[in-house]
Amino acid sequence: MIQKNFWQGLRQISVSILTIASATLTIAPNAAAQAAAARKTQNVIVVIIDGMRWQEVFKGVDPELIKTVGPAGLPAGKERAAYAEKLFARSSQSESRTALMPFLWNEIAAHGQLFGNRDLGSDSHVTNGFNFSYPGYNETLTGSGDPRINSNDNIPNPNVTVFEWLNKKAAFHGHVAAFGAWEDFNGIFNKARCGFPVNASYDAFTDMPATPELTLLNHLKTEGVRIWPDEVFDPPMFYTALEYVKYAKPRVLFIGLGETDDWAHAASYAEYLNSANRSDAYLAALWNLVQSMPEYKDKTTLVVLPDHGRGNGAKWTDHGQDIPESSQTWMAWIGPDTKPLGERKSTTPVTESEVAATLAALLGEDYHAAIPNSGAAIHDVLPQ
Repeated sequence: MIQKNFWQGLRQISVSILTIASATLTIAPNAAAQAAAARKTQNVIVVIIDGMRWQEVFKGVDPELIKTVGPAGLPAGKERAAYAEKLFARSSQSESRTALMPFLWNEIAAHGQLFGNRDLGSDSHVTNGFNFSYPGYNETLTGSGDPRINSNDNIPNPNVTVFEWLNKKAAFHGHVAAFGAWEDFNGIFNKARCGFPVNASYDAFTDMPATPELTLLNHLKTEGVRIWPDEVFDPPMFYTALEYVKYAKPRVLFIGLGETDDWAHAASYAEYLNSANRSDAYLAALWNLVQSMPEYKDKTTLVVLPDHGRGNGAKWTDHGQDIPESSQTWMAWIGPDTKPLGERKSTTPVTESEVAATLAALLGEDYHAAIPNSGAAIHDVLPQ
């Protein structure tokens, strides 16, 4: 009798274990399927506004800097400053920042999230320790700083960016592209190795069939005035990217705008503001375009950020290791999976090293697990 009861009990335990295991196996795929169903993002777009300070983003025009006339070599400095003041200066910081970047504040702040207003306890920064462009782009696109990337020399990046990592996956292969005003993007993305279109600086774009629009843009890039030998003006580069969006409909897109940094280094606060305002207009044009296309509408997340910050006061023109505050950045997210929390307050610090994993996570990929030294994804902008 005891032996019979023993075997009956053992049989009941075995059945229970099998039932639990079966339920677990059923629940796990269902949970994964539910998570995939909850995630709506199918495309990601990264726009970097080079060297754009958080101060102008959140406070608008600096009342002292707007009085500066800029370099002697730039004509009509006083008139430029007066006109910029008329366009963007207002009686309050909130009004001024909206005049400067209306899309950022009327659209992204209303339907997305903005990090980096230190006056409200929201910190965003780079971690690479150099606080200038190539190290900043490398950190943002690979998920970590690299002491080997310690200059702005246009060398092939030894690191694999999240763009290249995604392009190696079947779901994204052939659907990745990068456009930038600065020639160093050829090195940053390692154009010779990465396997997707990279169009930088004054180079004509030939990775799609010629159209009248593209032909004109290529002429403007290759034949236009060259103030900076390594960087084209933003408009022809930006509109080339838009032509490619219409043609190829990439799922992962990078656009690097450069004039904010160039005009800041030139000490023209007026032109720095003008280029920031144009950058905001480009964001609006890009967002309106993708929201008009079925491949992108309500399926696309946009992130906007700089590659580094700048100094304060008279040092606003510069950045680097000797200017600690130039590590300070900001970032803006908008998309179908990002809660509309607006301008964030009292948040856990976010870093540029976390951007790569966040982009991948929005697309259902675990970059942080694959590249453990990368920053973890920013939870607040992911599906909750």
